[in-house]
Amino acid sequence: MEAKGKCASEFEAVQQAFEAIFDDPQERGAGLCVQVDGKTVVDLWAGVADLEGQKPWNRDTLVNTYCTIKPFTAVAALMLVEEGKLELDVPIARYWPEFEQGGKGQVTLRQVMSHTSGVPALRLPSRTPNMYDWDEMVEIMAAEPLWWQPGTDLGYGATTYGWIIGELIRRADGREPCTFIRERISQPNGLEVYMGVDEQDFHRIAHFDRAEGREGDAFAVGLRHVIVNKPEHVATLAFTNPSVGPRQTSDPRWWAYQQPGVNGHGTAHGLAGFYSALLGGRLIGPELLSEFTRENSNSMDRTLLRPMRYGLGCMLEQAADQAASSCMGPNTFGHVGLGGPVSFADPERNVSFGFVTTTMGSHVLMDPRAQKLATLTYAAL
Repeated sequence: MEAKGKCASEFEAVQQAFEAIFDDPQERGAGLCVQVDGKTVVDLWAGVADLEGQKPWNRDTLVNTYCTIKPFTAVAALMLVEEGKLELDVPIARYWPEFEQGGKGQVTLRQVMSHTSGVPALRLPSRTPNMYDWDEMVEIMAAEPLWWQPGTDLGYGATTYGWIIGELIRRADGREPCTFIRERISQPNGLEVYMGVDEQDFHRIAHFDRAEGREGDAFAVGLRHVIVNKPEHVATLAFTNPSVGPRQTSDPRWWAYQQPGVNGHGTAHGLAGFYSALLGGRLIGPELLSEFTRENSNSMDRTLLRPMRYGLGCMLEQAADQAASSCMGPNTFGHVGLGGPVSFADPERNVSFGFVTTTMGSHVLMDPRAQKLATLTYAAL
C-alpha cells in the first residue's frame, strides 16, 4: 500500500517498511512520524480509519494510544515541581490528606512516577462501573491499601498512576489535570494528542481493535496467562480493574474519558512532537529533564512480569530485553501503549519517534512493527 505524507530521501527504507506493514490483510490504518533536531523527516500515514474499509486515514486521524500519554502527565507534574507547587520527595498526603489511608502516608510523587509506590492496582470489587467518575475513583484510590511498602519493589501502575498524579496536579494547580496538560503542553506546541476528545472531533477517531493470531513475546504470553487464570493477582488487577481492553475503545465514553495515565488519543506527529518539545527545552528545564530521564527504578516488575527500567514517568531502554528495545541509542526514553502505539526520543541523536496503529498486536512493550521502523530510522541517521 502506498503511504501518503512526506519522507526525506535518506529514509526511503523506512517508508518502504511502513508500506509493507499493510501486506498483512489485518492491518487497517497507521501513522509514523520521525523528527530530527526538531524537524520532521518522516510523516507518513496509510490505510483506513473504519472497520468497513470505507473511510481513508488522514493526517489528522486520531487513534487510541493507551499509555503513551504517561510522560505527558509526568512532565506536567514536573512543571509544577519547577514552579515550587509540588515536590518529588515529600509525602503525597501533604497535598492530599485523604491519601494517607491504607498505610500510604509516606508514598511520594517520585515513587508513583517510578512505579515503586506500592499501589500499582486496585483490589476487587470491579471498578469498571465507576471508572468514568473522577471524584469517585479518586476516593477509591485514596482508600486503597498498600500492596507492599513503598520504595521496596517495582510494579507498573497502569491506571493508578493517572488518578494519583492527576489528582496532585488538580490540587496543586486548580485546573483539571487533562485541562492543565492541554493548556500547558499540547496546545502551545501544536500537538494533536488528547486525554479526552471533544465530541465535535469524535468523527476523527479511528476504529481500534485486536488482531488475531499474534501472541507477543514470552513475557507477554506469561502475563496473559496470569490475567486469564489468576483473577486476584496484582498483575491481573492492574490491567483489568477497571477494564481498559479494546472493548472499551469503541465507546464514546472512552473517547471523552479524561484519565491522564491510560487513555490517550492522538497522531504520530503529535506524539513525536512532544519529545521534540521536551528535548528542545520548551517544557521543563535541563535539571528536571535530567531527573525525568535518569534511572529511578530497575527491577523485575510485579505487574508487567518482566525486567523494567523507569525514569520519572517514562520507560528507559532495556538492553537486556531485546523484545522491549526501542532499537536506537542506550539512553532512549519514552513510552509504549498496549498493543503497538509507541513514542520515544534518543537524546544523543536528537531524534523523536511516534507510531500509531488501529490494529492492536499482543506485545505489551515494543511491537515488532515499530521496532523494524525504528531500526531502519536509526540506520539512516
